Amino acid sequence: MEVQSIDNQINKYAANITSIKEAQSRINSFIHKTPVLSSETLNSITGRRLLFKCECFQKGGAFKFRGASNAVFSLNNGQAAKGVVTHSSGNHAAALALAAKLRGIPAYIVVPKNAPKCKVENVQRYGGIVIWSEPTMQSRESVAAKVMHDTEAVLIHPYNDGRIISGQGTISLELLEQFPKIDTIIAPISGGGLISGIAVAAKSVNPAIRVLAAEPKGANDAALSKASGNIVTLLETNTIADGLRASLGDLTWPIVRDLVDDIIIVEDREIVEAMRLCYEILKVAVEPSGAIALAAVLSDSFQKNSVWKDCNHIGIILSGGNVDLGVIWRSLSQ
Repeated sequence: MEVQSIDNQINKYAANITSIKEAQSRINSFIHKTPVLSSETLNSITGRRLLFKCECFQKGGAFKFRGASNAVFSLNNGQAAKGVVTHSSGNHAAALALAAKLRGIPAYIVVPKNAPKCKVENVQRYGGIVIWSEPTMQSRESVAAKVMHDTEAVLIHPYNDGRIISGQGTISLELLEQFPKIDTIIAPISGGGLISGIAVAAKSVNPAIRVLAAEPKGANDAALSKASGNIVTLLETNTIADGLRASLGDLTWPIVRDLVDDIIIVEDREIVEAMRLCYEILKVAVEPSGAIALAAVLSDSFQKNSVWKDCNHIGIILSGGNVDLGVIWRSLSQ
């Protein structure tokens, strides 16, 4: 009865287990099935078994390629011929450019002038057509709207899109196939596309699984939203995790509200320390956004919270590895 109730609940969202399984079939020949790493050292430090899903090894260097390829290959031929457009300062931009390249269609990428250099270079490397905007959401959206008007390209939103959410949900299906005993999954949260897909898929497979989000203190709008029961938008954000500065969308918010069990807030210094541990112990280079789930597990707010004492087999999503090394070296030396 309880399982049926959860299934009925999940079916009301922008993505469900059917759309996620369809996405998995659609993108299977394009994506990497990413490995899962573990470390006895990190297990000992945390007192749990940690299983690191390495989306930093995904094509394009981040999980975003899953959603982008699902969206691009969902288009009919008439839609695809016009190309796709998005506004993004990070990994979604590169992912969409790569997915469009694989389908042989143009990708118009509106990029704010303050975007990380390494991520802009990825867009260009994959053949995306970069169109600059001012570093405000209003400018990004207005420039994207003009591109859509001029080209008739299809808008692929970075996270507030059922196709994107479904694509990201394939991470859970893979991870739970690789390690069925996982009782908890922790992933970053920003606009909510990743955690929404993960939550829908994971709780469809195992209704008892815990899904936790990790968020930087300087961009804690999702935690504030959960606390208030409504979407909260911050006037400004301040965090090293440049990929976690977006606000929840009207499609991701209901899933985060209903299916994400809690949001763990961490400081930037904890994120940098988690990046260091990933590099020194796992031998994996991850960007700040990609390391935040490990930072959450290491935090006092998780370790000392009795609610999570039974979280023994934890899947940690290392969401991306597109790191601006100059920024990181400066952070590590402070």
